[in-house]
This record gives sequence, C-alpha cells and structure tokens, in this order.
Amino acid sequence: MKLDILAIGAHPDDVELGCGGTIAKEVHNGKKVGIIDLTRGELGTRGTAETRKSEAEEGAKILGVAVRENLGFADGFFVNDKEHQLQIIKMIRKYQPEIVLCNAIDDRHIDHAKGSKLVSDACFLSGLMKIETELDGKMQEQWRPKFVYHYIQWKNIEPDVVVDVSGFMDIKIAAVHAYKTQFFDPESEAPQTPISSKNFTDSIDYRARDLGRLIGTEHAEGFTVERYPAVKSLFDLV
Repeated sequence: MKLDILAIGAHPDDVELGCGGTIAKEVHNGKKVGIIDLTRGELGTRGTAETRKSEAEEGAKILGVAVRENLGFADGFFVNDKEHQLQIIKMIRKYQPEIVLCNAIDDRHIDHAKGSKLVSDACFLSGLMKIETELDGKMQEQWRPKFVYHYIQWKNIEPDVVVDVSGFMDIKIAAVHAYKTQFFDPESEAPQTPISSKNFTDSIDYRARDLGRLIGTEHAEGFTVERYPAVKSLFDLV
C-alpha cells in the first residue's frame, strides 16, 4: 500500500494532538494517510498499553486513515540507533510516503524530541540504496520522502508552515477524545497529569484558533520544516 502521508508519533495520541486536523483535511481531500506509533505508551500515568491500543484504533477510525501500526519500541527508553532506524526504514519503504509528519523537534516529553530525530534520520537513510532491508521475505527498494514536517506539541514552537484546518477541528477533537483514559474527565479517580487538565483539553481548540487568527482563518496547525518550503509564485501563498 503506497501512502501519500505517513504520520509518526512516539506515543499513541501524539499524532491526533499534533496534526489531527491536517490529517482529517487530507483524508477528506482524497489523500491516503497512515499512522505509525513508535511505542505503546506503556509508561503513561493513566491507562495501560491495552487501553491505549483500543483508543488508538478508535482514533484512527475517526480520522479515516488507511492503516495504523505500532512498532513496540520501549516507551521512555528507545534510542536513535541502527536497530531502531532500520525498523522505521522498513516502514518508510513499505508505504513509500511522499510526506512524513513526525514529532516536535523540542518538547516537554523526552520521547518527542528523540522520536523526531530518529524518524528524521531514518527518512534520510531510507533513500540510500546500500542499506538493504527485507520485509515479508522480499528485499525492499530504497525510498526517501520528499518532505519531512515536524508538528508542534506542548511547547509553543514558531512554525515554518501553517495549515488551515478550519472545518476539521471537530474531527480532530473527537479523535483526541477517543483517548478517554488520558484526558480530562471530572469523574476519573486516576492521578492527574499535565495533559489531563481541562485547561489542556481547552488548549487544543484555543491554540488552533490563535494560529488561525494569525493567518486569517478559523483554525490552523503549525509545522517546522527541514528545508525551505518553496512556491512557484508569490500568488501561491494563501
């Protein structure tokens, strides 16, 4: 299955929070999108790896993505080494995405920055023909995505590219709310975390509204890039 976009997150729910609106919009526009979670989120204070699995399946269904896989890396302890890079390279070559979306380059959770660099390195290495990988008994061809975009998470990183996601925030928020164990629930007796507060849940909308305000739309999501974004004409800018 060839994908147009492959969105990768260190934990189940990273993709929904970071770029759920963009994914919903691109799926609506007919693009084929997939998600890969690096870990099962097993170190999360609330919920379990099992509940996160079912929540991730529900989130994928809401967003309408074509496929979602989990690589089962160790939550909190995965590293950017050859073994982990090769596993991601296999996924990139399997799905041959034109665009990869991945974690923020810097963030509160250490896995986010680690995942960001790991995926970025794997995207480059995946294009080298002398790196040989095999999947399901077949040798894979090299593949390098045309673009790697890093979504923005906890920290307010200044974006390089902003996507108008007006009209798709309801889908994003519904996908986020699929993670019932993780976010605000006034009746929950689970320990409180930075992302379980009502303020955090509210921030999903008001941060998107603020970024939308800056580009003259209702809602927006921001990304940082690894190389200059280019347009053929100044009139291509929205």
